[in-house]
Amino acid sequence: NAKDLRMKFDRIITHKIWGYAIFFVILLTIFQAIYDWSSVPMDFIDSAFASFSEWTKNQLPSGAFTNLLAEGIIPGLGGIIIFIPQIAFLFLFISVLEESGYMSRVVFLMDRIMRRFGLSGKSIVPLISGTACAIPAIMATRNIENWKERLITILVTPFITCSARLPVYLIIISLVIPEGRFIGLGYQALTLMFLYLIGFGAAVLSAYILNRVLKIKSKTFFVVEMPNYKLPLLKNVTLTVLEKTKSFVFGAGKIILAISIVLWFLASYGPGDNFNHAETIIKTEYASQRLSEEDINQHIASYKLEHSYIGITGRAIEPAIRPLGYDWKIGIAIVSSFAAREVFVGTLATIYSVGNDDEATIKNRMSAEVNPILGGPLFNFASGISLLLFYAFAMQCMST
Repeated sequence: NAKDLRMKFDRIITHKIWGYAIFFVILLTIFQAIYDWSSVPMDFIDSAFASFSEWTKNQLPSGAFTNLLAEGIIPGLGGIIIFIPQIAFLFLFISVLEESGYMSRVVFLMDRIMRRFGLSGKSIVPLISGTACAIPAIMATRNIENWKERLITILVTPFITCSARLPVYLIIISLVIPEGRFIGLGYQALTLMFLYLIGFGAAVLSAYILNRVLKIKSKTFFVVEMPNYKLPLLKNVTLTVLEKTKSFVFGAGKIILAISIVLWFLASYGPGDNFNHAETIIKTEYASQRLSEEDINQHIASYKLEHSYIGITGRAIEPAIRPLGYDWKIGIAIVSSFAAREVFVGTLATIYSVGNDDEATIKNRMSAEVNPILGGPLFNFASGISLLLFYAFAMQCMST
């Protein structure tokens, strides 16, 4: 009967070996699907925003307001909206697992591991919720009765990769990790999964250290109700995906809109003669070279950006980050992302758009950046991996 069948499934899914193997395979499938299914809509959104920015610049009267729209607001928002497909797919899979009853088995399964690190199965729910946002995940710890476990869970939850980090991971992975496959699994999907595992590993290791530091002995008992297996309801899954995706877009959008306006102003204006007479300086410097008008304009835009307010600020902090292989533009993006991690992508999209009249996508502009010292790509394997690891461990979200 149905009860016996459920018990057979439970014995397999919660098995001390096969249970973890099944969970690992499910994770691999999810991350591979996120990449395979979202590539087409992401390319479309990226091209659409590049075209929309170019169309805005051509259709509206030239001036500061048009430049603000075409070079600041549109690229900044586009740098986040492009990741809606992958974020929506991630929430879709999590919702399906919860609706089907499988996630309750995962909680029971992970309780065996969590107890060794000072946590319990109840900590899994906040940690899983942390893949969306650490703030509601921390609030969810109120269901943990033991105050020591609750405190440890609160402190380690920000290590879990949240949806705000996902855009940073995705854009950097697409630039520095090849698109090849290993046993049918994409290198990029494996890298993304590895970053999620790093965050979980850091959380568990920190929990172990905190459990040793807090010398308070307490016994807790973990009881979880195993719901029946069922097919996920399309209505519930759809509403969950829409709600979480909308929360991410509008939450990030407000911050990015404000920061994009500020960044555009700082990148479009500057003090002194170097900025105000950039056109004369560049034309005099390259007078002996037979450069096209397009090349001259590109040199002027680059020179003005370096001597703008944001360029001066960026070059002031550049000595501290140059040994890491970063330039001042990446430095500004890192500093601005202390407000919210996803601002990193929007900041670079705005900076790279200022003064550019071409219809290149965000990814193309980032891949074309050159390291002025080494002469190779700015976003190479070494600098890309260091950025990924920085954001895997850095918890610089102001609200968190």
